[in-house]
Amino acid sequence: MVETAPWWGLLLAPALLLLYAVAAVAGDALLAAGRAGRPVTATAALRPLLDVPRALLAQPRRTPAPDLLLWRLGVLIVPVAAVMSVLVVPLGNRTLADLPVGIVWFNAMEVLTWAGLWLAGWGPNAAFPLVGGYRFLAQGLAYELPLMFALIAPATGAESLRVGDFVAAQQGLWYAVWMPVAFLAFLAGVLAFGFIGPFAYPAGDDLAGGVLGETAGVDRLLLRAGRWLWLAAGSAMAVPLFLGGGAGPGLPAWAWSLLKTLAVLALLVWVRRLLPVVRADRYMEVAWVVLVPLTILQALVAALVVLNR
Repeated sequence: MVETAPWWGLLLAPALLLLYAVAAVAGDALLAAGRAGRPVTATAALRPLLDVPRALLAQPRRTPAPDLLLWRLGVLIVPVAAVMSVLVVPLGNRTLADLPVGIVWFNAMEVLTWAGLWLAGWGPNAAFPLVGGYRFLAQGLAYELPLMFALIAPATGAESLRVGDFVAAQQGLWYAVWMPVAFLAFLAGVLAFGFIGPFAYPAGDDLAGGVLGETAGVDRLLLRAGRWLWLAAGSAMAVPLFLGGGAGPGLPAWAWSLLKTLAVLALLVWVRRLLPVVRADRYMEVAWVVLVPLTILQALVAALVVLNR
């Protein structure tokens, strides 16, 4: 049974999400140091965090005739949507908002990121960010449908859209075990809506940074933070959706939620460094031809299991 957390949870959830993101950045820096043959030390892990004061002091970049309102709005939407998404993610047996349509809320916040990235590409009135924004829209159309079917499968198994009901329905067997296609498609979606790892094409170096090309200072810091916050938020949501929530022996439910989230986050950070960036057109072909049919089939399997109960 998932209960509503007290008011101080409104402060705890963003702080915990930020700690997840910092842990992911530190782990990614350690992997990068190891692959480059540099010493894997605490200094290497903290090196990316040293860029934060520098970004706070840097001047914003100026472009001719930018739409500053839409630009700033787009930059803010990405991290804010990531924070808002975790309102329905339970930590152990408590959640901030036990909404009857919790999974829809999470998906809506993820879709809101589309708007944020598009506005961040449109606002500077420059070619490279604009093309980066279009790349994200093209990529988003290809990952969103498999992701939605990946969410429909556990929702069908739980016969509910409430995230707490997902946890209760996995008392006997985790969904990751008998819904592996949905689980893997969801993890791929987490990387995609954070445009990280193999899905970093909209912010590619081949396009002078893409969406991030004309951002500097606080704007760039917020966009980069939004990417890692979304990676952390998606990892946290994977736990109640597919890994039984806080269920586990010996430890309290909140501790199991933390450990499972960190495990998923570590997996995604490792995949980020393991797989190359995939061009949007090539990913779209795989998504429409392979992922969509497989995730639909997975949802149908879940429906047949429910009908036979």
